[in-house]
Amino acid sequence: MDSYLQSVSDPSSHSSSPELYAPAVPHAAPTISPPGSADARGPTQTVPAACLACVLTDLVHYRADASPSSLKRAKHLKCDGSNPCSRCLSSTSECVYVASRRGYKGPRKGSAANPNKRHASDSPPSASGESCPMLLGAQVRTPAPSTMTTFNRTMSVPDASVPPFVTAPVNNSLQIFRTPYVNDANGAVVAVNGQMPRRSIPEQCIDAFYFYFYPGHPAVLPKAHIMNLAKERNIEHLLAAMRWVGSLYIQIGPARATFFEEMMRLLYAPDTPQDGFLVQAMVIAIIGLDGCRQNDKAREILANAEQIATALGLYTRAYATTHGCGNPRLEESWRRTWWDLFVVDGMIAGVHRQTNFLLYDILADAGLPCEEHEYLSGKIPRPMYLEDFDDQLFSGEDREFSSFAYRVASIRNLGRMMRLPGSGFSPEESVDKVESLLSNWRLHLPKSKRDCLNKDGQLDEMMFQAYMINHACTIILHQPLSQLDSSPARDVTACAPHRDVQSGDSFNLHTRHIIKAACEISKMVTYNVPITSHTHFFTCVLTLSSIVHLSKWAAVWFIADEEDLRQQIRLNIGALNKLSSVWKAAETAGGQVKGVAQEIYRSRKAQQTNPQFWEHCTSEQIMSSLSADENIMSEINLLPSAPESVMPPP
Repeated sequence: MDSYLQSVSDPSSHSSSPELYAPAVPHAAPTISPPGSADARGPTQTVPAACLACVLTDLVHYRADASPSSLKRAKHLKCDGSNPCSRCLSSTSECVYVASRRGYKGPRKGSAANPNKRHASDSPPSASGESCPMLLGAQVRTPAPSTMTTFNRTMSVPDASVPPFVTAPVNNSLQIFRTPYVNDANGAVVAVNGQMPRRSIPEQCIDAFYFYFYPGHPAVLPKAHIMNLAKERNIEHLLAAMRWVGSLYIQIGPARATFFEEMMRLLYAPDTPQDGFLVQAMVIAIIGLDGCRQNDKAREILANAEQIATALGLYTRAYATTHGCGNPRLEESWRRTWWDLFVVDGMIAGVHRQTNFLLYDILADAGLPCEEHEYLSGKIPRPMYLEDFDDQLFSGEDREFSSFAYRVASIRNLGRMMRLPGSGFSPEESVDKVESLLSNWRLHLPKSKRDCLNKDGQLDEMMFQAYMINHACTIILHQPLSQLDSSPARDVTACAPHRDVQSGDSFNLHTRHIIKAACEISKMVTYNVPITSHTHFFTCVLTLSSIVHLSKWAAVWFIADEEDLRQQIRLNIGALNKLSSVWKAAETAGGQVKGVAQEIYRSRKAQQTNPQFWEHCTSEQIMSSLSADENIMSEINLLPSAPESVMPPP
């Protein structure tokens, strides 16, 4: 590890290039192509060993009849035994052979070496005799109980149909495919013989993690540095969490279940050190599990992460210096780890309303994170602290705080709101105090932070989340005291239980607050970035916004801004639809919002058949209302239930 720390401590070795966290191929999101079709150059000969690409393809073809006899036949279909085989040549797949050890009694005397067979020393043997985790019969050892809660292996993450022959890997390497290429000192891929190599599935998952997930939760080291660190010490549990979350964004089939099993096994392995890297892995797992609607397991790991982080003193000013080994980037990573855990704890408490934001009550003095471009370049300034942020208006010092710091400040306001008597259901004077905090946060933003774009015109994901949290706090704070009847949206419970709000004779100030916040959330959908690159918690904030929109549509028959309302409902459902390609929570929420919209439409249609309903209306109002309702539902019904895959960004 000393060699790595020495190399990254030198500022001259740092690079501000976005390739540190983006996929290796510029302007393209990581994707995986399906296995190629069968070779058409002639009849397939029976060979003693089939390559791994052919094995996986044929196993998929035989998933409807996954009997032992069919799997046995599948291992020897359509592979001619060449290296590379003709089938891999036609599909541009990497050709790797898996040696079978069945009945092996040592080398035959006088036999010539077969170049198509892999020697036993090429990969470590497994307890079951099969080293490939995709083959039937692969076994995994059950980890011994640790100081944390034991992982329940019967729990599984919702996913596309996983064939019954998929099991967890037997080793920690997850080297599903060999990779005939090398990396340079910065972790970039180097061409071999003038050709760029094909990325393996684990590597593409890491690329997807950095492209999609990392901008929303940038706590771990940038890609090049985490890979260098992995050569010096065992952080396989962290890499396993990154691989699994990255796999949610791309099409990899049954390998996703393998990555999930490996992550959970390593998080709870007795020999996994309980250090800052484990906290980072657990935070990644928490977000992924919460997005996959495994809320109970996410809360269980969150409790463990909070216990480990506080026991380590991750929240203290000294932790980053003591455990940063003189490396400014690693010190910054530790500060980010604490504050990202802090934000995740607050978001889960706020959107699900089932936890109490435990970390809010800890007197943390860890330094506030710097700007993203400073972290990536390694030019990290002296950290500032919460007291600096709180005193900035009165100290007279002109200080520039990072977007991450404003994100932390925004989630702190959520914590203050949750500490009100009755968890938000408090008298109006208490609500006014929290509203002052929310308004002051917005009013005192510097000019550079008054939108979600950075100086280069690119989306600032940290400010995006800061605004998102602020708008969500406004809805959570004011909704109980508003006069907008919430009963029409009672079935939208994907993120949190229904909150019963009674209607009033007219809209009061609290109602105007939540309507404005809901509109601002809908506008956030329009940023020209892949919607799946936002944090998963945007799903629940969109759901909050949708509840307000639907309640307004149900309560008001003649809406002056009905065209805007229609577009906002359509934006929210479309965004949830896109997010559902990655997150099960978004699929559930989107389905509920769409179902409530259809129910409200049917109710409005039934009311409109009563002549007394139109008694005081002009013909223009009648035609306008009927046309608007028809347009809303026709546009919503045209939206698909869920996209088939995540499309790469333009």
